[in-house]
Amino acid sequence: MRPDNRLPDQLRAVRIQPHYLLTAEGSCLIEIGHTRVLCTATIEEGVPSWMRNLGRGWVTAEYSMLPRATAQRTPREINKGRPSGRTQEIQRLIGRSLRAIVDMEALGERTVIIDCDVLQADGGTRTASVTGGCVAMALAFQKMAPFGVFPRDPLRCLAAAASVGIIEGEARLDLCYEEDSQAEVDMNVVMTSEGEFIELQATAEKTAFGDARLAEMIALARKGIGELFAVQREAIGAK
Repeated sequence: MRPDNRLPDQLRAVRIQPHYLLTAEGSCLIEIGHTRVLCTATIEEGVPSWMRNLGRGWVTAEYSMLPRATAQRTPREINKGRPSGRTQEIQRLIGRSLRAIVDMEALGERTVIIDCDVLQADGGTRTASVTGGCVAMALAFQKMAPFGVFPRDPLRCLAAAASVGIIEGEARLDLCYEEDSQAEVDMNVVMTSEGEFIELQATAEKTAFGDARLAEMIALARKGIGELFAVQREAIGAK
């Protein structure tokens, strides 16, 4: 039995509150179980220096956790002078995932900055950040559309992510922290709403795994991500 009495292929309760902040071009609060992440999207004129005069845009991301997002206080990374290796890894994952679904030429020489701030962590913060970051970006594009900023919608499709793992020999979808901390295999999957993969991160924490186990985890992830797309579409008002 799972800690929260879910079935192996069952997501935690998912809720996305769009337009959570009045000040950002796009924003949402995504809640997956007890994990809560505030995601915002900012659209700025200009691109990094190495992209200037190419007529293309850029998408980047920043990720952080509030000190009491976890059971014990975690010092703010700004006090350490630089983000941790884990933070940099997650930022890059979010950025890669969302760049994969954006038409950079339609974006023009503009930069989309996705900020993901974890308010409460109970496993799956990186996958929640990808899923919520996509919604925030879609809302930002919607907000800019009436002003004729883009020649066409820069958002080609949606992206969402889910975690899967092997715990006590059983494949499970959407791991909470208790499960994640004891997983024999830990995997994060990012997909597009067109059914294609953006990224697969699979690690044998305790036990190696074979093709059959990998296929089983991918099937679980695909099922859960399909359900996340439905919640995303409702949040952004898309068909």
